Amino acid sequence: MTPVPTPVLEISADQARRIALRAQGLLGAPDRRGGVTGVLRHLGAVQLDTISVLARSHELVPYARLGALGRHTVDEAYWSGGRSFEYWSHAACILPMREWPHFAFRRRAYRSRPQWNHPLPDGTYETVIRKLRTEGPLTATELGGAKNGGEWWDWSASKVAVERALMYGEVVCTERRGWKRVYDLAERAIPGAVLNDDLDDAECLRRLVSQAGSALGVGTRADIADYHRLRAEQFDAVVAESGLVPVSVRGWQKPAWAAPEALESEPRGRHRTTLLSPFDSLIWERARTERIFGFTHRLEAYVPRLKRVHGYFAMPLLAGGRLRGRVDPARDGSTLVARQVSLEDRKAVEPMARALVEAASWVGCTDVRLEKVQAPELREPLQAEITRALA
Repeated sequence: MTPVPTPVLEISADQARRIALRAQGLLGAPDRRGGVTGVLRHLGAVQLDTISVLARSHELVPYARLGALGRHTVDEAYWSGGRSFEYWSHAACILPMREWPHFAFRRRAYRSRPQWNHPLPDGTYETVIRKLRTEGPLTATELGGAKNGGEWWDWSASKVAVERALMYGEVVCTERRGWKRVYDLAERAIPGAVLNDDLDDAECLRRLVSQAGSALGVGTRADIADYHRLRAEQFDAVVAESGLVPVSVRGWQKPAWAAPEALESEPRGRHRTTLLSPFDSLIWERARTERIFGFTHRLEAYVPRLKRVHGYFAMPLLAGGRLRGRVDPARDGSTLVARQVSLEDRKAVEPMARALVEAASWVGCTDVRLEKVQAPELREPLQAEITRALA
């Protein structure tokens, strides 16, 4: 680990919280002119996930920042016009096209990997590339089938081959069609100026650390490295050249770095009241969420049902710059169902009602139904606020 530089200034934990909110586009006037592509450019990565409750996570992220956008508008903004591509960042993420060069270090690491879990029959890789060259873009099904007919992880040889080509960077995903990846040759799908911008590993890492610092506003070594799933030693190797400013945050136990632009002015403005996807980059790292907001949250979709505390896809409520509760939503025809609601206190009742009604309207629901409210004394006030907001 490299020596930690002396902080150039100290900031309070409250300042750090507001810096993080502004950096994530959740404090101050939203940039509606930039729209969804502006959100993507600023965040640098929007995580994808198969779960769809109200909507898929990559739709919920711009909704949280910009409000009720048409879902077709969101997909069009991500995938049309060669604006973005999908690759492994924090997880499987949509990334701005300009970041293609930044992941050259990861593509090289995959190409030099000595062993893979899935065996690949001789000639399969070349066959897939040849078919994409003559017939692409194609889904895995169109390439010969995604599965062998067994469990979901039992990929066909053509699926293994095209996924490996994706990791290598010879193939790219620039669209999801019916939630299936659409693959094309990188040489055809990636603009030449970006495709041929060949960066060495150190420059890739420097740019990713700088970008992550800007997207987070302020963060520890672990926060910033985790944004694009870098190793701690990779962060250490480039942070001094990243442009990030060493700071100390009162109450934080570890050193921190801030984006210089985050320190230029005091973060002020209107706070967004909204429900957040559990995969939103504001809260996707559990330790950071606990440190900044004093709020413990984890996705329970993969927890056995009887062991869940807050529900299958509990979405935190952001209101007044703080996380004030959560709701596990579902849909029943034209009704948004709040299967389980937990609130920090009575002050969270009105924001939760407003967020539920706004979300319902966005997904085409005309009613909101409460099921379980963890604090029974708040059920009646919450129902009254929902009825008022629906009127």
